[in-house]
Amino acid sequence: MSHIFLRAASLAAVFLPAVAAAESISFDQAISLAVQRSEAARAAQAAMQGSVHSIQAAGQLPDPMLRAGIDNLPVTGSDRFSGTRESMTMKRIGVSQEWLSADKRAAREGVARARADRDAVQKDIAEAEARLQVSMAYVDAWFATEALKLTTQTEHHLHEELNAAKSRIAAATGNSAEALQLLSAKGIAEDESEEVRQQQSAAMVSLQRWIGILPDALNKPPAFPVPEEWDYVARYPAVAGLKSDVEIARQSANVAAKERSPNWTWEVSYGQRTGYSDLVSVGVSIPLQIAPSQRQDRETSAKLAMVDKAEADLTEGMRAAMADYRTLTSDAARLQQRIERYQGSVVSAARQRTSAALAAYRSNQLALTAVFEARHAEVEAQRKLLALQRDLVRTQAQLNLKPIAQGSAQ
Repeated sequence: MSHIFLRAASLAAVFLPAVAAAESISFDQAISLAVQRSEAARAAQAAMQGSVHSIQAAGQLPDPMLRAGIDNLPVTGSDRFSGTRESMTMKRIGVSQEWLSADKRAAREGVARARADRDAVQKDIAEAEARLQVSMAYVDAWFATEALKLTTQTEHHLHEELNAAKSRIAAATGNSAEALQLLSAKGIAEDESEEVRQQQSAAMVSLQRWIGILPDALNKPPAFPVPEEWDYVARYPAVAGLKSDVEIARQSANVAAKERSPNWTWEVSYGQRTGYSDLVSVGVSIPLQIAPSQRQDRETSAKLAMVDKAEADLTEGMRAAMADYRTLTSDAARLQQRIERYQGSVVSAARQRTSAALAAYRSNQLALTAVFEARHAEVEAQRKLLALQRDLVRTQAQLNLKPIAQGSAQ
């Protein structure tokens, strides 16, 4: 377990000083911390390293076999179990080696390399998942903080208005009904703030799960460029993984096809006899493929069928990736339209209503509660706008961060 603590300490040494020195954490810092802390990515990295080591081993000849024994040992008669009285008794020691052609070894090495490439892709996929999840948590936390600013501002306004109403009651220029209405509205505003604080707390906990710290403040999320469809599909995690499966299936089929020619085994042995000349034996073993159409050809056909399956899965995965891209881009476009329309027809109108209510109140033409109602309606409109903007940023973040990073193994 010591290496785990050492790794955690090294990460803290790299990132925490910069984070602790600042009052807020940036989006890029959160992404870096999440990728560095991802145990799924570390596990995939270890698997990739193991696969890389297996590439060289796959291209080697099998280990030679040491053979030793006693031939023609008597087991009956007066010479039984004697290794020196019978002229045919011989002590033997030798070495045998199964020989694989260079083509077969290259084919097996190709399978190992394809598996190493797949493990590299799995590492990229794990990092992409970490980036996506931390970005969702970051966006939720930042927008929850902005929503809390709105509800807190409403609380502040109501506190001021309630104090003004109490002053008017004390001066006999106001009425208790207005004060009670404002008191009730203040309670509603405080509950709304607590609701938003709860949402913010949940989002910050989710963010802490990925970055390991609980920041005091967050910078505004950056703008996310939208990739082209072909680029999104090519770097889509499921598609990248299925491409690796296709390559492994093809290399495995190549190995099966090479097995159509048998492996020869060479043997050299030295035999020692008592009182007679020692002997040397040389031999070769050749498997007889008496029914290749029933064994080797069928194994090759089975591997080729797996290639067809992998290619079909890849095609289906690419269709799913295209559908996901088009759904997200459609959602982003519609959300952008809704935001523009909502800003023009709802938020602007609510802001004008508040200004008109304040002007009427200052000229004693409108009650203070009406001013609150106008302000509350404006805040609710701004909160709805924030929710739409959050959904848009989340959608754009998915388009940008769901695929594996540019330049990663594919």
